[in-house]
Amino acid sequence: MSRHRRKDGIDPVGRSRARRRAMQAIYAWQMSGGDVTGVIAQFAHEQAHETADLEYFEDLVRGVMQHHADLDAALLPFIGREIAQIDPIERAVLRIAAYELRHRLDVPYRVVINEAIETVKRFGAEHGHTYVNGVLDPAAVEWRGAEVQAARKI
Repeated sequence: MSRHRRKDGIDPVGRSRARRRAMQAIYAWQMSGGDVTGVIAQFAHEQAHETADLEYFEDLVRGVMQHHADLDAALLPFIGREIAQIDPIERAVLRIAAYELRHRLDVPYRVVINEAIETVKRFGAEHGHTYVNGVLDPAAVEWRGAEVQAARKI
């Protein structure tokens, strides 16, 4: 169990690790296909040894795989090209962030965007994080307008 738990029981470090592992799982799924159970099983064992949030990892992977067509359609106005033309790592990160922004309203939009940027900085192309930020900022305004406006007034 991680020492980093907040008062609400959420472990931000474990969630960050869960997002990184989910990105790797979604990347693998994008490259080779497979069903959700197989993809989760392939990555869950390693996930458990990293003190990551396994439940959150599974939710991200299942959610992205289940909703990928809707997520891709929702991202389309912001990406400026076909989803298949996006670097596979950036595509996986964008799909995870879109899932979180649209389906995990318990996660603040700033956390979603920051985690996506940090993941792409770590695993993606040299300037991939600027592209991801440029996609997610306007998407957050559209999908979570009230939250974004409230945060900007602070």
